[in-house]
Amino acid sequence: MTTPPLAIVVKGWPRLSETFIAQELVALEEAGLRFDLWSLRHPTDTKTHPLHDRLQARVRYLPEYLHEEPRRVHTAMGAVTDLPGFDAAAEIYARDLARDDTANRRRRWGQACVLAYEARDTLEALYAHFLHTPSSVARYAAILRGVPWSFSAHAKDIWTSPDWELKEKLDGATFGAAFGATCTRFGAEHLQAMADTPTRVDLVYHGLDLARFPPAPERIPRSTDAPLRMMSVGRLVEKKGFDTLIDALALLPDWLAWHWTHIGGGELDSVMRGRAQAAGVADRITWRGACDQPDVIAAMREADLFVLPSRIAADGDRDGLPNVLMEAASQLLPILSTPVSAIPEFITTGTHGLLAEDTPRAFADAMQQVAGDPALGPRLAKAAHSRLHAEFTMAPGIAHLAKRLRGILKPA
Repeated sequence: MTTPPLAIVVKGWPRLSETFIAQELVALEEAGLRFDLWSLRHPTDTKTHPLHDRLQARVRYLPEYLHEEPRRVHTAMGAVTDLPGFDAAAEIYARDLARDDTANRRRRWGQACVLAYEARDTLEALYAHFLHTPSSVARYAAILRGVPWSFSAHAKDIWTSPDWELKEKLDGATFGAAFGATCTRFGAEHLQAMADTPTRVDLVYHGLDLARFPPAPERIPRSTDAPLRMMSVGRLVEKKGFDTLIDALALLPDWLAWHWTHIGGGELDSVMRGRAQAAGVADRITWRGACDQPDVIAAMREADLFVLPSRIAADGDRDGLPNVLMEAASQLLPILSTPVSAIPEFITTGTHGLLAEDTPRAFADAMQQVAGDPALGPRLAKAAHSRLHAEFTMAPGIAHLAKRLRGILKPA
């Protein structure tokens, strides 16, 4: 089978928590781009979204751990020494390894060799989702093959990567990307300041493919004595701030009836459940684990308030603009979040939702505000819904990205 001219590198495929990537890939394919998808990892989720089934591209899995496929790795490493870009790529890799001598770095080089060898001469360009590991693989493979590469940066990859690596991936003199896209103004300005040429980095909001989200029925304001039904969607990791939310729930007054539903898995699952038990609120919480898109939409339609207490983690990791906020807005679900990173680029507090400080008291007060004013939530939700449709749909970003990608491919 002939390799398409474009190779797209992702961390793993499919992944429930990265619907924004699946949405983009399907849209690029529908825009006429031909590509193979090269995944650094095999899937770990037991469920998939209907969106994943729409992708027609061939999915190729690189060796997740080099020792598991020694023949494949050794064959590729031997073959790439004959490629015209081998000397330059080996020099870049050696320089990177001197500053980051880790198993992860060595694995990136091995995966890049396999990609460069197996993609063969039909490869014209590479595009990577995330500026850390996937972009390292794409960059090494591109240098080996003598073709351009590009990236889409998101959140953790920007804020936890060392400056030296970001700068070199953004500098034409060090085989940097032909172009990069990132999904928030906050992130774009940070990367543009690091690039040798600021125009190397574009602001491209993911936006939402509204065709995947059925129109929300008009919400009937809840009565002040009805239970406040809250929900969250997000991985149970530090940057999502669910410890703050659990502590806030414990501060709600006894007279307020409420229930919180959480959707998502994560490394802090048992910790958060234990925290809820210790706080005395476990009997008012439903932990649903990972769910597919139809289940998420159904849960949003049953809720009165969407809560996402995002924060900056100790290692600098943080959200960009979580797509789940736009998904909530599509269903006319009022939003409570924090003014972290790019969230204020979509939500103006008091207009499109409420943004509270990352403290239990602030979140408890905001939840009581929504509970006590039945008209507030619907008003905020309608404004967010209008802004979503006016400024945060998917089509403009896909058109821009498709044009950029065609620009680094050979003319048809």
